[in-house]
This record gives sequence, structure tokens and C-alpha cells, in this order.
Amino acid sequence: MPYGYQDRMAPRSGSFLGPRVWMALALVGFAFISYQCSTEYNPVTGEEQHLSLAPQQEIALGLQAMPEMIQQYGGELQNPEAQALVDRVGKRVVERSDAGKTDWQYDFHLLADRQTINAFALPGGQVFITAALLQKLQTEGQLAGVLGHEVGHVVARHSAQRMAKDQLTQGITGAVLVASGSNNDARMAQMIGQMVNMKYGRGDELQSDTLGVRFMSQAGYDPRAMIGVQEMLAAEAGGNAPPEILSTHPSAPNRIQTIEAAIATIYPNGVPAGLQP
Repeated sequence: MPYGYQDRMAPRSGSFLGPRVWMALALVGFAFISYQCSTEYNPVTGEEQHLSLAPQQEIALGLQAMPEMIQQYGGELQNPEAQALVDRVGKRVVERSDAGKTDWQYDFHLLADRQTINAFALPGGQVFITAALLQKLQTEGQLAGVLGHEVGHVVARHSAQRMAKDQLTQGITGAVLVASGSNNDARMAQMIGQMVNMKYGRGDELQSDTLGVRFMSQAGYDPRAMIGVQEMLAAEAGGNAPPEILSTHPSAPNRIQTIEAAIATIYPNGVPAGLQP
């Protein structure tokens, strides 16, 4: 036997994959299994969803975060008439639509901030609109569209979905760090994860636009009012909005297209007369 032949051909001791790689694969496997096992059917959206929270946990989380969000926007506006309007329209959108078939605990908050044009929802049913946005709206239907969109986020359980996706992303990112031992690779994985989650965010917004059209239509409002809201928001941005791929919100033209498609689905023969603008 030639010198060195046995050394070259003999199998090496140990595993073909290093311990870091095996640990990384285990982390990825655990993350995927946890994500796939957290599946629940949503009867309003008709989707199988991956969720990280039970409904009561979502409600508790929203109630816990509510005081901080109110404080962040300068407290609640001390205007009983304006608050009554928001309550009335929000209640109508919920009670007369499929959103009312859920067990979420809806509360509508008018925030005192007159500078920030914004509306948002916390998991479980806490819905907020700033005075700055309310004063820009021209009709009750536009207010119904804004609140219907936020109710859509609650009904679609976007917060619980996002948390489940974030946990999956963190698991994969951690696996990359373990396998490579490189901070640069870990930062790259985190950037990729953030881009993926931004995409999910844009999808959430478009789904909430579709649900908002559905809910406000069921409540007797003209859904074309939502188009007016998008046109107003685009004008307020003044062309300074970031590129869509770098934003959690779709561009105004994409949102208007989604709204128009949802309206055509509900009213294939055209929007009927008599709906409240």
C-alpha cells in the first residue's frame, strides 16, 4: 500500500456537519414547527392563520398598551361631541357588519394630537384616531372608512400574526448567527427578516382596506368614501412618501386599486343609491 493512502482514504472521525450547523438546524426546525403548529381558522376572513396569542391574550395586551398609546398622542381629546361622533360611527361599523360577529372588545379613542395624521388599532379591539386626521375628513363615510380599516386589523388578527412571523424570523436569524459565528452574517439575516416583515405589513394594510370596504358597506356607508381618504393622505404626503418597498404601507395608487376591486366585488352592478357618503 503506498505511503499515505490509508490516511487519505480512511473516514474522518466526527460528523460531516459541525456542531454549530447541527445546532442551527435544530433552531430552524424548532422555529418552523412552532410556527406551523400555531394555526387557527378565522371565520371572518376565511383564512388559516399562524398566531402567537390566544384571543384573551390579545385583548389583555391591547388594554395594557392602551394608556401608553393615549399618553404618547397627548391624551384623549376633551371634546364630548367629537368623541360621540367617533363612538357612534365606530359602533355602527362594528354592530352592522361581520365584525360584530366576533368577541373582540371594541373601544374607539379620539386622541388630542392635532399634528400627527394617524389612525391605528391595538390587538383585541382598541381603535384610535387623532384629532389631526379627524379634522381632515369631510364626511361621516370617510370616518367610517378609516375606522372600518382599523377594525379590519383587529378582526384579521394582524398583530398576533405579526408576532408569530417575528418569532419565526428571530429563530432563523439566531440560527444564522449560531452557524456562522459572524456578526456580519447575522446583521444581513436581520435585514432580510425586516424586509420580509415589511412585505407582510403591506399585505396586512391591503387586507384591512378590503375588510374596511366590506364592513362600512354592510353598515350602510358608501365605500367610495375610502378612495377620498386615500387621495387626501396622498396629497398630505406631498410626494415625500418613501418608496413602497421600504415602507410598511402600500402606495396610494395600490391602495385605491385594492379598494376599487373590493367595491366591484361587493357591488358588481355598481354602488347602489342611498348609501351614506
